[in-house]
Amino acid sequence: MTTDEPSMLVMAGTGKTGRRLVQTLRAAGQPVRAASRSGEVRFDWSRQDTWQPALAGTSAVYLLAPEDPALAAGFVARAVDSGVGRIVALSGRGIDQVGDFSPGMLAAEEAVRKSGIEWTIIRPNNFNQNFSEDLWRQPLLDGRLALPMGATPEPFVDAQDIAEVAATLLTSPGHHEQVYDLSGPRALTFAEAVATIARATGRVIRYVELTPEQYRAELLAQGYPEETATALNNLFAGMRAGHLAEPTDGVRRVLGRDPLDFDSYVARAAAAGAWS
Repeated sequence: MTTDEPSMLVMAGTGKTGRRLVQTLRAAGQPVRAASRSGEVRFDWSRQDTWQPALAGTSAVYLLAPEDPALAAGFVARAVDSGVGRIVALSGRGIDQVGDFSPGMLAAEEAVRKSGIEWTIIRPNNFNQNFSEDLWRQPLLDGRLALPMGATPEPFVDAQDIAEVAATLLTSPGHHEQVYDLSGPRALTFAEAVATIARATGRVIRYVELTPEQYRAELLAQGYPEETATALNNLFAGMRAGHLAEPTDGVRRVLGRDPLDFDSYVARAAAAGAWS
């Protein structure tokens, strides 16, 4: 997109929330640039020479945190120096309660809070689309999803709801210095979620409960590094403790409507062939 009007920069513009946000903003006629390592706007956290070209002519940024927490403050400072006046940062619900899961997210939150410009932080629960686009899709296709979650429920949130919230925050006043927890309208266990998908697809899919030790061993056997296995176990420990279990009103507060229900998501994803 070429325009003289200041545009919004969407980081990870090909990702689950980023590409939906780009589509939502463009459908509303907003100038937006999708940034990624191989997208229309090149951006690579590890290549700081890509930062300034991506930020040129940008008035607002949808910020996805770097894995390396040391990079967050420098990028936010460069964004402010480039004329960015608003940042919406994607974080994670309970990020300050689930142990050492994502230092990058915590560093990004701190950086935007200290930026001196308008900022909003969104903290969603696990995405519905984790079941259908990556992460847990292949295990479901294989007929077995095994996690160390126990019976603690999770109010999964739809990526499109997150995108629409982010679009509103990027383009509307009144959300400065706000932190919104985003969830779906009801909580269900992973076993219930898997059973819902199994019914919708007619497939035999099992949910298997693992101990943290078994989960760690399976991750390592699949080739994940030690630090990733530790971080994911920390995340599930926080989830089992119930820190993310209660539905929130964040989507309704921003959009004035209820978030998409998990059953509706599953019906749509199954009809689109997500698990075929």
